Amino acid sequence: MQNVTKLQPVPDFEYFFKVTCTSCHETHPKYVGLNRQDEREISGSKHATAHLVWRCGNCKRESSAKFDNAVPVRSYSDSGNFAELLVIECRGLEFSDFDPRGAWTCEGVDSGTLFDVDLPAGEMDWVDYDEKASLGVMITFEQSRWSRA
Repeated sequence: MQNVTKLQPVPDFEYFFKVTCTSCHETHPKYVGLNRQDEREISGSKHATAHLVWRCGNCKRESSAKFDNAVPVRSYSDSGNFAELLVIECRGLEFSDFDPRGAWTCEGVDSGTLFDVDLPAGEMDWVDYDEKASLGVMITFEQSRWSRA
């Protein structure tokens, strides 16, 4: 990030991930979206829901992913280190790539100017100009990383 801070997705953000089945290790060819507002029933369960219920096209196993709502989405301030933005519990699947497409917000470091960042699918860069600070601003989504608990 250049001259901006407090990067975060908008509240109804739809996250897009490449999904890999942990049973047969098949990776779905397209990005799969999940959103905190969407909950679906898990097959064979009377009351369990998840934000993503996905059936592997290869082995037909049903898997799920659910946001940990006890952990709010955090903003990211560029410190040169990875930072935890959100927590998702996955069962039977794992994420293998992230596409940052969608609406984000950030703030000018020196001016406090609020920016709306809208990334189309596959775009990894955003550039604008902070008129209050007379500075160019930029975000490059180079890589993402997730850890298993």
